[in-house]
Amino acid sequence: MNIANQYRSVIQWEDPNEKELFIKFTDKGDEIKNASKLILQPGQGCILTYEGKVQSVLVEEGMYDLKSDNTPFLTSLKKLLSLRERSEHVMGIWFYRKADILNMRWGTRVPIAYTDPIYTFPILLSAFGNYSIRITKPQWFFENVIAGQEIYCHSHLKEVFISRVTQPITDYLANAKFSYVNIDSNLNTIAIEAKNKTTSVFADLGFEVLDFRIEGSQFDKDTVERIAKISDVQAEVLAAKIAGLEYTEMQRIAAMRDAANNETGAAGVLMGLNAGTQANSALNQGVQQQTSNEPPMIKLKKLKELFEMELITESEYTDKKKAILDSM
Repeated sequence: MNIANQYRSVIQWEDPNEKELFIKFTDKGDEIKNASKLILQPGQGCILTYEGKVQSVLVEEGMYDLKSDNTPFLTSLKKLLSLRERSEHVMGIWFYRKADILNMRWGTRVPIAYTDPIYTFPILLSAFGNYSIRITKPQWFFENVIAGQEIYCHSHLKEVFISRVTQPITDYLANAKFSYVNIDSNLNTIAIEAKNKTTSVFADLGFEVLDFRIEGSQFDKDTVERIAKISDVQAEVLAAKIAGLEYTEMQRIAAMRDAANNETGAAGVLMGLNAGTQANSALNQGVQQQTSNEPPMIKLKKLKELFEMELITESEYTDKKKAILDSM
């Protein structure tokens, strides 16, 4: 806080920074005169101390006459402050941010371990987001936390809250046990529950929670890889079902094609032709297993799905499509 004029007649919070929560007026050699005026802008409050004790908390914006204002402590300043160059009486002025404090960040400091209710294996979950608060008990916070510091910023406040709010959130998520497949659809529910479970933590420190948001969640690398493998198998099972094949038969076809693709030369060509023949045979058997009353359009749709999933080649798709159309 910069003081431009010695023996200034107006005291105010100059150049406030949105990251500052409490800041002390430092005179840097200037004298706080009993004729001075104090100005509070919208969203600002002020705590006045005298000889180490809180004497008044100003919460209304406007101009205060430090000589004749109706506030009892301010009225008595005329008797307390000397007109000499230096006063033996010590007065302190702390401005504080009364406006809303927005977008305070939070996040689980260590992953939350529990068993996924759907996949039934251990997973590690992390979550993160932001919250907005407003100070409701500035004097309590000043006396019990600020403790005479000349400046107190959001970064200090963040550390205080992070150390307290993550534990109830962690306990809630560990007990709720959201599955990997359900976590994103429940972010709003998690946010509501997290706010409810942390409201008392903020209130105990003199703050009101205005908003609490979950921006996202993250699972550990091993969990993501496991579920990706499961999803791949599920997709193959569905493809086999569409083709009218058993899953083991679909695996056999894929294995034959992989073997053919990995071989070179004439042996590879021969194996490829053999794999293609066996694959066509298996596919034909699968299609024949469908009910004779199945409409051709359904057959064509299933055939196209197989082709788009790259389970049959373009030539196989063309031949089978022609056979279905010819049967109409």
